[in-house]
Amino acid sequence: MKLLLVGHGKMGKLVGELAPQYDCEVVGVIDPSSPLHGGGPGADSWAGVDVAIDFSTPDSVVTNAKALAARGINLVIGTTGWSQHEAALRKAVADAGVGIVAAPNFSTGVVLFEALVAHAAKLFASQTEFAAFLHEAHHAAKIDAPSGTALSLKRAMEQAGFPRPIDVSSTRAGYIPGTHTIGFDGPAETITLTHTARDRSAFARGALTAAKWVHGKRGWFTMRDVLGIAEVT
Repeated sequence: MKLLLVGHGKMGKLVGELAPQYDCEVVGVIDPSSPLHGGGPGADSWAGVDVAIDFSTPDSVVTNAKALAARGINLVIGTTGWSQHEAALRKAVADAGVGIVAAPNFSTGVVLFEALVAHAAKLFASQTEFAAFLHEAHHAAKIDAPSGTALSLKRAMEQAGFPRPIDVSSTRAGYIPGTHTIGFDGPAETITLTHTARDRSAFARGALTAAKWVHGKRGWFTMRDVLGIAEVT
């Protein structure tokens, strides 16, 4: 399967390094800041590309994704911070008849963690003395705060029926790969659930798994679809 990397920072390079383990071949890079940059999304060199994996910047996601989708290239979007443009991208994907996996976090553990968090929120929904909080920490270079994963976790808790405010806070420091903690605090006790990423390879492996899965499919998907995880009811 032929892959195009959109963005060639730490995550893009890691996806490229791991691609052969997933029987994938990286045939090019879109990233003007990279010496491997092969041109924009309209370049002739991308004919025959099966899936583009995007770990770029929020400002470039929609423009590149629309152009690549129009060429019949399926998409895996790992960049966050572009949710205000989701409706436009959904329309472009539908009009082009391609498939996309868009997720704030491609770690298998995080997707399972979200399912656990949603179930916990459902259990605590009727316990009115318990308040909820969410804290996330990432490396200093991460642009968006709170993280896309944090917003997704908060949404999962609300959709599971947690009716009270959920306090959300963020830390940006050093080289933290990513830590998300959900807590429920009552008058005399606290319950916390935490996911900690030890390195970025979990995200790269998840993106490659998603690319293999979405190849040949049409529609808008998340990592729940890729992993076959049902919504919490």
